[in-house]
Amino acid sequence: MIQSATTSRAADRKQATSSRLTALCRQLTAERGLNGFTIEEVCSEVGISRRTFFNYFPSKEDAVFGIDEGDEMIRFAEAFMARGSRGWGAVIDDLVESAVYYAETVGMHADDHLVFMRVLEREPRLLARFIGIGRERDALLIALVAAREGAAADDPRARASVDIASMALRSVGERLSDPRVAENFGAALYDTIAALRAVLTTPSARKAQS
Repeated sequence: MIQSATTSRAADRKQATSSRLTALCRQLTAERGLNGFTIEEVCSEVGISRRTFFNYFPSKEDAVFGIDEGDEMIRFAEAFMARGSRGWGAVIDDLVESAVYYAETVGMHADDHLVFMRVLEREPRLLARFIGIGRERDALLIALVAAREGAAADDPRARASVDIASMALRSVGERLSDPRVAENFGAALYDTIAALRAVLTTPSARKAQS
């Protein structure tokens, strides 16, 4: 029990330091550009050594993005597969629940989102990487969904499930400046998914006429 509590506190401290590094790197990048500050400057402000910085991120660019894609995907894949196949509707639910869990873990604040948007506007190469990360993540998610549901890798339902979840995330992200959305990211995301489902389950005029 004591060891578990100690491990938990250490993980919390590590997450707090990681978040501070990311927030500072984003703020400085938005203000000065990626080449306008040094790692030493960031370390001095946060109170860690240069060596410790590299225990968290391999570069300033990675610190701006703030997550380890590999570790994050491994954790998600394990949890997603453990739930097992429960139908295509459950796939979307599981993708959304994962997004909500991540947002609640790292914090989802409107100010942070706005700063990150300023970073992408100022640094086109970061925007290109951001788009690339999104495409790679979607491809991995599609493969993961297909594997769990026992479907072919090119099954359109696997892509549609990921596309719907991604669309909802983008919609909510674009509304984070609204305090009601920023205060309850999860509720806004679930409401958006519910709206998408309501629209998609409405019979089309073409079908009604046939």
